[in-house]
This record gives sequence, structure tokens and C-alpha cells, in this order.
Amino acid sequence: MVAQKTRVIPANKAVGMTAKAARALLARDVRQIFFKYCATFDSTDQGNIGPVSDLLMQLTSAEYTAFCPASPALRRTVYNGHLFLGIELISDSPKRNDPLTPMTDPDLVRVLQRQTRAKVGLLAHSQVDAGADSAGRVIAEAAARGIRYFIADAIYDRDLNTLATLTCDWKLMTGNATIVQHYPDIWKARGLVAADRRPPSLRAVGGGGVVLAGSCAERTLEQLAEFEKSHPLLRINLLNAEDVAATVGDALDWARPRLGRGPVGFATSGAPEAVKMAQQRYGREGAAELAETILGRLAVSLRGVGVRRFVVAGGETSGSIVEQLGIRRLRVGPYGGPGIGTAVTEDEDPVALCLKSGKLGPVDLFATTLEAMLNPEAVN
Repeated sequence: MVAQKTRVIPANKAVGMTAKAARALLARDVRQIFFKYCATFDSTDQGNIGPVSDLLMQLTSAEYTAFCPASPALRRTVYNGHLFLGIELISDSPKRNDPLTPMTDPDLVRVLQRQTRAKVGLLAHSQVDAGADSAGRVIAEAAARGIRYFIADAIYDRDLNTLATLTCDWKLMTGNATIVQHYPDIWKARGLVAADRRPPSLRAVGGGGVVLAGSCAERTLEQLAEFEKSHPLLRINLLNAEDVAATVGDALDWARPRLGRGPVGFATSGAPEAVKMAQQRYGREGAAELAETILGRLAVSLRGVGVRRFVVAGGETSGSIVEQLGIRRLRVGPYGGPGIGTAVTEDEDPVALCLKSGKLGPVDLFATTLEAMLNPEAVN
């Protein structure tokens, strides 16, 4: 797995970073490249899902590919090409207020078509429900008419299994992480991986524990409120944080006397009104960059005073913190459920990380995950 922070950077930069990673993988004769993006198809009219997919189509010489962002277990579903969050269209959900990639159009065929010159079509639910073989014939017929990209309907978990069966031999597949869970059983059945292969447990990591939250998702705000009931939480107001060095220094001074008593948290997260005010002052990208810079530099400073366990809320925040910590290699632990995944650096002084989507995870995730990092064997 190659993880890159490309969701909201300029499309040409995202394409360049992806090209480097893809060429390295293809040089090792990989059977398939899977391009992962968010279950809410976070993107703008400029990308980056379309431009990156265009590049990967070219590099893999794939004739066509599909797009499957659905995560039925988390109530992210696609029907008639329209993305739903629960019973709401994505455009009616809180995702319409995303500070960087507001999703105001639920029609994913339309969304993707604005990002690419390739012709985009739909693999409807009735076609998925008919089974992998039937869906394959539908795609082959549509590809003969020039369609190269297929938004795949998926409502139930069985739909993901059908799509995984359909695409397991494709040179290129794209989607949310949820569909990936269906590939290992197929690989095992075909003898591509050992049938009894299981991921080893991660090593235990001590040291201080912190939460760093940059996401403004409703679920993250709920998780922060729950964490704050029993742990200190410093909320950083971006409107008063233009001096990054001073803000980080003050936050570290606040944390030092508290870290010895247990985990603490820091958040630049805010309700939509607060986000709007920060964007009015700094601009949309400027506000996000300021929050990421503060939390990233704070992570570096915290590691310097003994913190070794980090729970990070927000995809962009996670990418920034990993970059600023200089982490290049992680061993990922066993799947812990939607929104719950941990990893540990592979060096003599390990750091444990939980890098979570802002929208996912149980409300008590912060404290329980930090505790589990002390003894992963007890969890697994």
C-alpha cells in the first residue's frame, strides 16, 4: 500500500505523485492497481479522482474501470448513480458543508464526467444484482460503445462482493476501502495468497497519548465531546492562531503538566459557522493549511516530549501529520471495524498511529484506541 496526500492538492501534482507510485508498483509486476478514495467521493470539478484515474488507465493499459465508493455498513450507498448518506442524498447531508470538497451534486456520473474526457456510464443496481458474469457482459457491451468509466451502484454488502468478483482480475479498479475487504477471500480461493494467512498483531507502544483533530465532520465533533468528558482538550481557535510558532508553543506548554496524568487532546475542528469565519479570513485553502500546519508542528513537538501514541481525526490532517513527523513506513494492524485502524512505525523508537476519517468511528474511539495501543494483543 502506498499512501499519499493527494485529495485536495492541485490535480497536476496529484497526477505526478500517483505516477511515481504507480510506476514503482508496475515495475514489480503487480496484478492490479487499486485507487482508493473516500466513500463520499470527495472531489471538485477539477479533480482529483478523474485526473488520477485517467493517468492510471494509461499506465495500466486498462480498457475500462469502475468506481465503487459505496460502504453499505456505514450507510454510504449508490443507487441509479446517486450517492446517499443514510436516507439523504449526499447533497442534502452535512457533506455539503465540507470546507474543502463540498458535495453539492449527488449524481456521481455527472460529478466524474466533469473531471475527465473519458465517457462515463452507469452500472445499475439491477445489473450488479444479476451477478458478476452478467455485469461483465453489460460492461463489455458498453465499452464497445466507447464508455470507459462505470459508476457502480451498490446498496448491500453482497453488491460489493459481486463487484469484487467481477473486477478481481482487472488491471485497474477504483473505490472506497470497503470493497477491498472482499478481495482476500477471492485471492485465497484462487491460490494467490495463503489460505491461512493472517496479519500479525502490532507491537505494544507506551509513552504519552494524544488526540489531534482537524476534521470538522459531525462525527469528529461528537467524538471530541465524548473525549472531553474525561480528558483535557485544548480547542485551538484559528482566528487567534496566525502566529503558528506561538500557537504551537502555547499548546505544548498547556500539555506538558497534563501528559503525565493521561491522554490529552487538541482540536482545530469547529462547527460550520466557525469554519466559515476562518475561511473568510484566510481563504478556503488557507484555513485548511493553517490548521494542518499547526497540528503537524504540534505533533513533532509532542513527540519530542515523549508522546508515542497519536489518534488523528481527518484525512488531510492525517496526511499532514505523517509528513511532518517524517514517517515513511508503517506496519498496519488487523482491521478493527469501520473507521478503526492502527499502525506502528518500524524503528527502534516506535510511534503508534490511528489515522481516521473524520466521518467514521464510534463516539468513544479516541480514548479506547489510545488505550488499546498499550496492549494490542488484548484487543486482537
